[in-house]
Amino acid sequence: MTLRVVFMGTPAFSVPTLRALAEGGHDIPAVYSQPPRPAGRRGLAPTPSPIALEAERLGIEVRTPASLKGAEEQAAFAALRADVAVVVAYGLLLPPAILDAPRLGALNGHGSLLPRWRGAAPIQRAIEAGDAETGMMVMRMEAGLDTGPVALTDTLTIGARETAGELHDRLSLSSAALMVRALDALEAGTLRFEPQDEIAVRTGREVLYARKIEKSEAEIDWTRGSGEIARRINAFSPFPGAWTTLAGERLKLLRAESAEGSGAPGTALDDRLLVATGEGAVRLLDVQRAGGKAGPAELFLRGASVPAGTRLG
Repeated sequence: MTLRVVFMGTPAFSVPTLRALAEGGHDIPAVYSQPPRPAGRRGLAPTPSPIALEAERLGIEVRTPASLKGAEEQAAFAALRADVAVVVAYGLLLPPAILDAPRLGALNGHGSLLPRWRGAAPIQRAIEAGDAETGMMVMRMEAGLDTGPVALTDTLTIGARETAGELHDRLSLSSAALMVRALDALEAGTLRFEPQDEIAVRTGREVLYARKIEKSEAEIDWTRGSGEIARRINAFSPFPGAWTTLAGERLKLLRAESAEGSGAPGTALDDRLLVATGEGAVRLLDVQRAGGKAGPAELFLRGASVPAGTRLG
């Protein structure tokens, strides 16, 4: 016996989960994704989302409504007669009529250890805050923002120099494996949920909201402490990409680590991109010059000289 599953997702993060459910033999009558958006430079034609492209490859109907608030869209969703909706990084609000339509409700794959980091950017905010670990959770969706009870958890250690892009990819694979387990248990009637307030008491986790990353946050303030700067660089890699200026040009900073050193904030302390901060120093490990390719600092320095005393920012 398999479940009839409506899948709802948009970015590449969601693709492994959709693929795993399809390979697991579940009946997926439709996939919902956000509408096509222009990609790359201005003027390009709207491009289907990664989930829409994967659904088309799998031969599954794709639906891309701009909103699910209208009665017509809600009726069309209910007509699918789903056992369960699986939601992974969909990005649109699900009204009560949508949440209530599937026979067994809606399950969400969320990339944090709830109730810590509810909201839009849990991967980036966990790295930025210096969390030692994060995880993937499967929860039952309800009207609140990431407030539903949790069924399954996969905990991952965050590497000292791990970027958001790398953690994103690990959590994406974790999501797929965890959701397969969740649907197996749901089908067997053995899936159990724990309210988030009970999780908070048991683990000591506080409720924190992972607000959306704004591009205005990405410029590095070298007067901050080295740990804070290194974490922000790693958290914002690859998008939006932390940056500073060097010789009047923007330099994107894609990986860094805190290091020892002292000097005027923003000053190079050696010729290998060790930069002084308000407290300590930061070693820049991966960078990208304007119009160039991202890569290790050593490769960048083959074509650029940044001697001690150079000012950044």
